[in-house]
Amino acid sequence: MSGKPHRDDAMDDAHLEDEEEEAMLDEGEAEETIEEDDNEDAAMDSGDDDEGEHEEIDLVNDSIAHFDKHKDSIFCIAQHPLQPEIVATGGGDDVAYVWDASPPERPLLPSSYETNPQPRERKGQEVIATLDGQDESVNAICFTLPQGEYVVTATLAGLLSAYATPTTTGPARKIGTANEVEEINWLIPCPHPSHPNTVALGATDGSVWIYTIDTSSITIVQTFFLHQASCTAGAWSPDGKLLATVAEDSSLYVWDAFGDAAAAGVTNPSSGQVVVALTASDERFAVEGGLYSVAISPGGGIVAVGGAGGNIRIVGLPRFTAASSVAKPSTARSKAPAGKAASKASTTASTGQMGTILASLQAQSDGVETLSFSQPPLTLLAAGSVDGSIALFDAAHNFTVRRNIREAHEDDAVIKVEFLKGGSSERNALLTSCGNDGVVRRWDVRGGTAAANRGLVGEWRGHRGGGEGGGVLGFVQGGGGNAIVTAGDDGIGLVFRAD
Repeated sequence: MSGKPHRDDAMDDAHLEDEEEEAMLDEGEAEETIEEDDNEDAAMDSGDDDEGEHEEIDLVNDSIAHFDKHKDSIFCIAQHPLQPEIVATGGGDDVAYVWDASPPERPLLPSSYETNPQPRERKGQEVIATLDGQDESVNAICFTLPQGEYVVTATLAGLLSAYATPTTTGPARKIGTANEVEEINWLIPCPHPSHPNTVALGATDGSVWIYTIDTSSITIVQTFFLHQASCTAGAWSPDGKLLATVAEDSSLYVWDAFGDAAAAGVTNPSSGQVVVALTASDERFAVEGGLYSVAISPGGGIVAVGGAGGNIRIVGLPRFTAASSVAKPSTARSKAPAGKAASKASTTASTGQMGTILASLQAQSDGVETLSFSQPPLTLLAAGSVDGSIALFDAAHNFTVRRNIREAHEDDAVIKVEFLKGGSSERNALLTSCGNDGVVRRWDVRGGTAAANRGLVGEWRGHRGGGEGGGVLGFVQGGGGNAIVTAGDDGIGLVFRAD
């Protein structure tokens, strides 16, 4: 997961002066925005041009624990896939930590029941290990899948470093490094069951790299060089067979990372490694100002990309299905682990809508920098915008706008939206968001009574907020979503109880 410094410039233009009231929508209805007159009294002129004035900040801290070892902004945060209490953060202080985010135990009785209650100073969470050797701001960090054996960092100077995930307090053992690019924008782990401990990254020169990590080395698996501008975001398909990447030149490429698509009969005449290729040369797809976010649906059949001006494009992908027969193992040489040929040969793909632009959406006024699909049976796509809004589109009804939450994070940019995963249908209807206002919020995306108060069901404060320098640059909520751990632009990581 990564914090994106390019957002800072966009955030400066995201402050709006007029209040807008959200239009609640039923399925199939067109979006409607209702603007109210601004009847608020103008502030009296103090006569001194605000010189010498000090802004009063009302501090509210809903957190139950905090981590304060970073000395600058925390740009990125990741969570161990099997032990959600273990998190890793990287920041602008050129340091990365693995630390324990376990919430403290709740007291049996509140302090009011004590005979002589005394104020208690809350200790910060403990460092498990420092990930030494960073050469610049740590812009992205992740644990590998499926078991979190390694933690990987990426810096703004292009350094990729892999460490054995520490299980006890002490130095983390460094596996190796790679430094092939000038600057890394993002880093994500691969979920492919046949390719464990594999990661992908995108760089400012437009290149895309896939590495695999073992006990003693970090090895290049694939490299792609078709983007002509900075590669801003990437997403794996749920099965890890496809990697979708977008760039500032308004291009989308979906890569056949390990040859699964080719083995299933999916081919692209222009390139054997590219399943889908769309660029700004296609006027239907072009987004002036570039693309900055990408997400693939849980079923793997569609990819959504978001970019400047609130633009979203929906594109079809091939669907992989298991075949009834098992082919003979291939004798061709491959870098993949044994068994790859057999697994590829037992897979087929449906290509009916592959590469087709299924929808062009624009429900927000500024850049869409975060996207998230809900889990079945819901069929929603959430989009967070620099204009402070969150839009919900219904994939089952031609991506009709179901709800547009105006000022979801006041007038500040929405940094991340993410649906809960792996719980009940009720829990999977919860969407968590964070913004440059320093607040974490949770929304119930269902209709009916759940839509009251725009669906807001939780709100947690504790970061400074107030725009640049005080926002929440990321969060993790694994382990059922009962705790949310944040990465603060103010250099603090907070733990909120969300059960």
